[in-house]
Amino acid sequence: LKSRLKKEGNESVTNCNQLKLQSDDGKFYKTDVGNVEDIFRLIQSIPSPKAEPFKQWLAKVGYERIQEINDPGQGIDRARKNWQKQFVQKELTEGKLPEFQDEFLQKATAFIIAHLSNPDLAVEDLENGLDMSKMQLYRKLKNLTSLAGNEFIRSIRLQQAKLLLETSTFNISEIAYQVGFNDPAYFARAFKKQYGKTPTNFIQDGK
Repeated sequence: LKSRLKKEGNESVTNCNQLKLQSDDGKFYKTDVGNVEDIFRLIQSIPSPKAEPFKQWLAKVGYERIQEINDPGQGIDRARKNWQKQFVQKELTEGKLPEFQDEFLQKATAFIIAHLSNPDLAVEDLENGLDMSKMQLYRKLKNLTSLAGNEFIRSIRLQQAKLLLETSTFNISEIAYQVGFNDPAYFARAFKKQYGKTPTNFIQDGK
């Protein structure tokens, strides 16, 4: 890229220098480097449609930061939402039932648990149960948890399954059906994806 831009007479490349940096294999290689501001300028100068999504992202982030400078409360709110997303994802991964401070998440979780054994429970049911439109629910969940509706439902199902594996005497297939999975094999794959081990290994490892 540097070579191509240099041939085109783009002056952005003059802000990049070559330094020897250590790579993953332990060896040192000459690498073009620059500070953050110079790299952003270089990205903005890339004459390729493939760079447009990143350019738009940079513009969006820049606009948001300007808004936060004018209204510091927006920066605090953004930081709070980012923290909540990380907290929610950590709790879901660990199989805990998050004690959500957000009333919407409390209602959404309670609704899913109340209909947990229904394998046909879908995002549309959650929309109706919370009296929200499809777009409202999607944006709210994405904003607070980074999960889409079906992902959130599945995470709560698996969370409850983990709790049953820890505290009940039901076998794995029975637990799968109780939390709304029609196929125990699919349940096992989904459980492993969320918790890093199959239900069988989870039990064998002492839960």
